[in-house]
Amino acid sequence: MVVPLILGIAGGSGAGKTTIAQKVVKEIGLERSLILSQDAYYRDRGDLPLEERERANFDHPSAFENRLLTQHLWEIKRGNPIPKLSYDYRTHLRRVSKEFLRPRELVVVEGIMLLEDEELRKVFDLKVWVETSADLRFIRRLKRDMAERGRSLESVVQQYLSTVRPMHLRFVEPSRRYADLVISGEGDVGKEVTIVTEKVKALFEERGKRWIPSLRRR
Repeated sequence: MVVPLILGIAGGSGAGKTTIAQKVVKEIGLERSLILSQDAYYRDRGDLPLEERERANFDHPSAFENRLLTQHLWEIKRGNPIPKLSYDYRTHLRRVSKEFLRPRELVVVEGIMLLEDEELRKVFDLKVWVETSADLRFIRRLKRDMAERGRSLESVVQQYLSTVRPMHLRFVEPSRRYADLVISGEGDVGKEVTIVTEKVKALFEERGKRWIPSLRRR
């Protein structure tokens, strides 16, 4: 039975969490690892009209079903498959796929509130914080939301000032103290990925697992 090592990657919106997570998984190998996004565990707003869904505070801890995410991570850690979830940012509805995610040797979870929740923190074998300046995080978020989520400049700025920034200062940034490892979300991403994979390697070796050949020191 596969007993996954679970890596949590946290940081502010636009910090570069997804990029880091994808590159770590690529280094480890897709056949041996998978990514979960905390965003897939946004609360489903199907009981509300679209206008009310759009006004919700998506940057408060209560916006996420962290209890469900915690349950799913413990299940996958026990070697059990979990349902594959996704979130539609245009309709603010959660989707449950017919596909199931099966345990891999490494499960990488990324999200802004991963370290804010005490019970969720207990699941992770390694907790990483991605440190990125506020101006760069905002620019990345602005480009992403306009290009990928059909948002207007005005709506992105308004949301940033009303909820994203204050919630970051109140909930996200303080959770940084729970990280086992702090890396930079700026500059040489490859260097930061190497730092993370070396930590993952050390944890695997502590468990007595054979390390992944592609990551052996040359």
